Amino acid sequence: MGLPMAKRVVGAGHETFTTFHVRRAPADDLASLGARVLATPADVARAADVVITILPADRELKETVFGEQGVLQGLSRGKVLIDMTTATALIMQEVAQAVAGVGAEVLDAPVSGGTPAAAQGTLTIMVGGDAALLERCRPVLEAMGSQIVHVGAVGQGKVVKMVNQMMAAAHLLMVGEAFALGMRCGADPKTLYDVIKTSSGYSKMMDLRLPGFLLDGTFQPGFRLDLMKKDVNLAVDSGQALNVPLFLTSAVGQLFAAASAAGKGDADFSAAAQYVADLAGVRLSEKQQ
Repeated sequence: MGLPMAKRVVGAGHETFTTFHVRRAPADDLASLGARVLATPADVARAADVVITILPADRELKETVFGEQGVLQGLSRGKVLIDMTTATALIMQEVAQAVAGVGAEVLDAPVSGGTPAAAQGTLTIMVGGDAALLERCRPVLEAMGSQIVHVGAVGQGKVVKMVNQMMAAAHLLMVGEAFALGMRCGADPKTLYDVIKTSSGYSKMMDLRLPGFLLDGTFQPGFRLDLMKKDVNLAVDSGQALNVPLFLTSAVGQLFAAASAAGKGDADFSAAAQYVADLAGVRLSEKQQ
């Protein structure tokens, strides 16, 4: 997600600094478009007025912000950290407190829409934080998203994204289960898609993960299955902490865990729907085996 989003920022004419962790190739890709590659997150924070982070989970966010050469070491009064990670509200509030301690400000701004929307600059961005700060940062956010919604205080962006991921994961698995039944009954998967996308059973997951993924039998990751498993488990953990029963979400989490254990963790998360269909002996791709 981070690379196509950063490309949009560079393309919009914002002076851009970047760094890298495990893989240098994305940073070099941005450098070819005009970004400057710096050695550490702290160096990026020193050079930039606005620092944007989008990372896999809490652990990576903490390392990037609080590490020895982390973002916090380079922030100072007047700078802004926009974190777009799907993480917990608790870690976001911890980050916000530390950032405020050096005189900087924070927006909590996770995104939805996947890599196609990231490349097109049409992401939905759920922003928690000060409304006036959001308006100051809106030009850079508009390079990445077409729906930018203020959802409340810092941490509420993470909450709204968590709810979205719960529903997206459940919808995806239902596509796998329902289409498997339909196909076993003799229905054509393309016909099912064409009819249901204009009917009451429609979910946007159908548009996002039937063409190009499930109907084609290809699972090159746009968003890895193990990351969606992590997102669902954030919801399960939050439900346990708040005494909110999550019967359906817990079952969804178990199915994602089973698909991961079956070796699909690095595939696109749509592979979880195919895993469910496999239990019925059905391939969802149009090229039936």
